[in-house]
Amino acid sequence: MLFQRHIEPSCAYCCYGTDLGCDTVACVKRGIMAVYGSCGSFRYEPTKRIPEAAPVFKAVGLSEEDFML
Repeated sequence: MLFQRHIEPSCAYCCYGTDLGCDTVACVKRGIMAVYGSCGSFRYEPTKRIPEAAPVFKAVGLSEEDFML
């Protein structure tokens, strides 16, 4: 979830970090950091966090009769 009360710190979605690609982040406070690294200056930026993809519904073995009332 994007707006949980407790977010595990990660440089990937810190307000001080900028994604450089190749699993690295340029941090204003610490310099070049790993994407999954973190430090005491972590500040959560919800707009940088990418939610997981929704599960795909597979209608295997279902017919139209299964969806009729």
